[in-house]
Amino acid sequence: MPNLAANHPQVVHFAVALLFVGVAFRLISLTGRIAFTKHAAATLLLLGTVSAIVSVQSGTDAHGPVERIPGVRNAVIEHEDLGKDAKNVFLVVAVAELLALGLAAGAKTGSYAKFAYVASAIVGVYGTFVLYEAAEHGGALVYAYAGGPGLRTGDPADVQRLLVAGLYTQSQADRKAGRGADAARLVTEMSMRLPEDTTVKFLHVESMMLDTKDLAGALATVRGIGVDDKNARWASRKASVTADIFIAMGQPDSARAVLTPVVAAFPNNTRLKAKLDSLH
Repeated sequence: MPNLAANHPQVVHFAVALLFVGVAFRLISLTGRIAFTKHAAATLLLLGTVSAIVSVQSGTDAHGPVERIPGVRNAVIEHEDLGKDAKNVFLVVAVAELLALGLAAGAKTGSYAKFAYVASAIVGVYGTFVLYEAAEHGGALVYAYAGGPGLRTGDPADVQRLLVAGLYTQSQADRKAGRGADAARLVTEMSMRLPEDTTVKFLHVESMMLDTKDLAGALATVRGIGVDDKNARWASRKASVTADIFIAMGQPDSARAVLTPVVAAFPNNTRLKAKLDSLH
């Protein structure tokens, strides 16, 4: 069987959607009020169960790189166990649905089909709770443990994006906590890995200003960042950062001199205009 690790996010979302809607349709069908839900529920539940089987297999294929991240193994195991439990529950639902279809086709057994549909609905409701927990643990695995971003494809560029995201987020947390030296070290690592990235260049300048308090160095560095004066985003960013440095140095006149021409060139930039107005 081919390795399905890279397809896990796509497949698992199909399983969740199909099974939740399928159970809802089966419950509605028991009321006898909306006729189409009877067969729609069977279709959705059977397709959803197949998707759940593929989801478990693809998740098993994907767990290796994620599980090796320090501190993530238990979260991976919990998610896998819940996924397998959900798959097993909906296999029971699928059997009940197939049994109901078989009973409904028989002249003498048609009246018994409803019992199979009721069983499917009852087990399906329980299954949605298990499925929800599996999905919730999967979300936590991705968003709380970074178990997936950068790792799913194994592409070095993706791995670097994961690292940069971690460096940036942790540097912001360190700065907020007053750990300026730690924040500066992380931003420096980021700038070493992405020396040509304009966003990272400005982050490095801001770190010099805020974390290491090297205002002279920050001013020299920001002046060396080449940007297109007609590019509203970068011209405004450079002017704003440069003005902040001058303000920190106690030179509001220099800050005004930097901001004035850029505000004139981009009058719709309300944030930059507000900064200039605050200096008068």
